[in-house]
Amino acid sequence: MSTELPPVAPEVLAEAVENLTARLRKKLDAAIEGCAAGAALEADGSVTIRFGEDALVTLRPGPSGTVTEAGQATCSCLLAPRCLHRAAALGAAPLADAAPPPPPAEQPEPEAPTESVPPEPTGPAPVLTEAQLGAAAALWHAAAEALAAGVTAGGAVVQAELLRAAHTARLAGLPRAEAAALRVVRGLRAARERRATQRLGALTGAFRELLHTAGVLASGTADPALTGTARRAYAPGGSLQVHGLCREPVLSATGYGGVVTHLLAPDGARYSVSDVRPGGLARARGAGSASVALGGAVLDHAGLARGGLRIVGATVSAEGRLGAGREVRATPLRGTLWTEQPAAPLFARPAAEAVAELLADPEGAESALLGCDVTVVGAAGEHLLVREARPGAPLLRLLPAHPHPELPHTANLRRIAGYPGLQLRVLGRPDLDRAATLRPLAVGPVPGAPYILRLPEEWLGRADLGYDRLQGIHFPPQADAPGPVPAVEGPDPLADSPLWRVRRLLETGVAGGRRAVAESARGTASLASFGPLRRAGLTAAAELSAALAAEADRRPRNAFGRLTDPSPDGYAWAWLAAATHLAAAERSLVAASWTATPDGAMPTAR
Repeated sequence: MSTELPPVAPEVLAEAVENLTARLRKKLDAAIEGCAAGAALEADGSVTIRFGEDALVTLRPGPSGTVTEAGQATCSCLLAPRCLHRAAALGAAPLADAAPPPPPAEQPEPEAPTESVPPEPTGPAPVLTEAQLGAAAALWHAAAEALAAGVTAGGAVVQAELLRAAHTARLAGLPRAEAAALRVVRGLRAARERRATQRLGALTGAFRELLHTAGVLASGTADPALTGTARRAYAPGGSLQVHGLCREPVLSATGYGGVVTHLLAPDGARYSVSDVRPGGLARARGAGSASVALGGAVLDHAGLARGGLRIVGATVSAEGRLGAGREVRATPLRGTLWTEQPAAPLFARPAAEAVAELLADPEGAESALLGCDVTVVGAAGEHLLVREARPGAPLLRLLPAHPHPELPHTANLRRIAGYPGLQLRVLGRPDLDRAATLRPLAVGPVPGAPYILRLPEEWLGRADLGYDRLQGIHFPPQADAPGPVPAVEGPDPLADSPLWRVRRLLETGVAGGRRAVAESARGTASLASFGPLRRAGLTAAAELSAALAAEADRRPRNAFGRLTDPSPDGYAWAWLAAATHLAAAERSLVAASWTATPDGAMPTAR
């Protein structure tokens, strides 16, 4: 039975690869294969990997369970520490999140590394330092090289260059750029290992964000939203009164698991309390009923999701996360129904208006919640089709907030799909990458409707889809169903738009690198691809795609056959321009898909 390798800090792996000779670097990808399967856990907690008879690599993670220093990875061969065995073992291990700086004493320890959060602007825009400009330029170059290589050639050496540039960005105070680089490296690893969870579209989006962030910073633009902050800064929040909305399991690809409980203040401000730590699925499932570590409150997360807190001396992060400092005091409050204040206004606003607002400000869209009343239509493949309870509203697609089979999201939606005509009050997160799609976190009955859920009284009128399992007793008799619900599902604006040709070209570049894009530009293939874009009136998309294909195929050489311009910058800028335009166009189509039409179908798009 193989032992799971401990996570490795990015800078440790980058240094190990940099110390290899050119000859050993060519062998690194082959050496990494099979390392994890041969790992063995020792009695002292270290992990060993044997390479032949004379080489034994030992990984001794620190108290955090992560290899954070070069000395924690050793090899018994004569070339150590500049040996292929040590670099291969580190390359086979999971990539750890960058450790945040030590928090002040009055603030809680961070539960898990997270996305960087842009600080609130308080004055004139800052000026980037020379170190930041140099770090951003180095990261841009590493990202451009990785994009030109693609997944097929983006092995351990290319990834190590990205990791070294990301570490330099972190030291220079550019945590958002570092986080974007780590997402790209993880995506490259997942794609090369052909993991089931790997999505080429997600890696394409990660490349777009990395190139955009690094490119703009390298130009000297000191936008606080692009520099980011290394960790959540908690500021005094005074006295607060918050009421529970729902709880959501958290399960990350880096081995963290836990729960986030979403809260709402009487003035409509959003807050949350999280408990996310290493532990994966088991931690995510158990944290839903774990105690809330906030000011001595005698509540668990299940109780807080249906109750409330009065907090004195609160500390709050920029995105509304409540801290558990020593001076914080909290007392429980009675729970409130979704039909009461402060939750009721969440369900009174048309969903299309809320989505349009989120698309206009995508920075806060990832954590935003949307509420609406819907009528169940039925299942359509992996989707649950519902219709918002408004005249002429389009069909909406509900997808599991987390598709892991051990979490009840998928099972709950499948059971709901068996009750056409059921009227639901849904609270979820809109998926802004899909047409009219909502990922529900909790559901409840629609007030005053005849065919609704029958939830236990102690659930206070809602079921958390990530923790509560809906059973037959929670549904009305099917004999009382109002009859078949008409479903006129129009075409998917994103899938049916010719923009898929641009998306395919960009993803081809991510998968096969610059050479694959160049191949698509030769012969009549490019005319067949870009012609439909022009005929549909998408002239800008056609021009940018053609420019990308031409730049990919531009490889000028001198009389001796050597490249006269080996830099990948021109290709990276052309790719980024097409990707940025595509993202903006798709956002417009997503906004249109939520708009009501006369027949209630999804609107078509050119």
